[in-house]
Amino acid sequence: MNEKLNILFLCTGNSCRSQMAEGWGKALKGGKYNFYSAGIETHGLNPNAVKVMAEAGADISNHRSDNVNDLGVVFDVVFTVCGHADENCPVFSGAPRLIHVGFDDPPKLAKSALTEAEALDHYRRVRDEIRAFVEVIESHL
Repeated sequence: MNEKLNILFLCTGNSCRSQMAEGWGKALKGGKYNFYSAGIETHGLNPNAVKVMAEAGADISNHRSDNVNDLGVVFDVVFTVCGHADENCPVFSGAPRLIHVGFDDPPKLAKSALTEAEALDHYRRVRDEIRAFVEVIESHL
């Protein structure tokens, strides 16, 4: 029997995009793979990410912002989900496959929003893009 692959979604602060990816991974493919998220730094869990994921039926409210150096897991695949994490990706034991798949930064986009609803629309768009990626994750493995 084959063991599940350990898959990490890595971002700068593990507050939004990587958290959404982990949430979708567990919700959609958790029976096939072990999903984790972490950051090069920790910035805390973004409440808007929690809100829009809950709207779509994926609860990430119990997640926490983890530093990649504190996980203690040997990964098979590491997806960097932002440019900064891709450019500053640490060296991992076990020589996992490193794959960059960038997504827009919802908090950065939301700064120019005139209303909360407009700000949340940025989070929703990125949430849906991440879901679409996770739905076909096998094509990237």
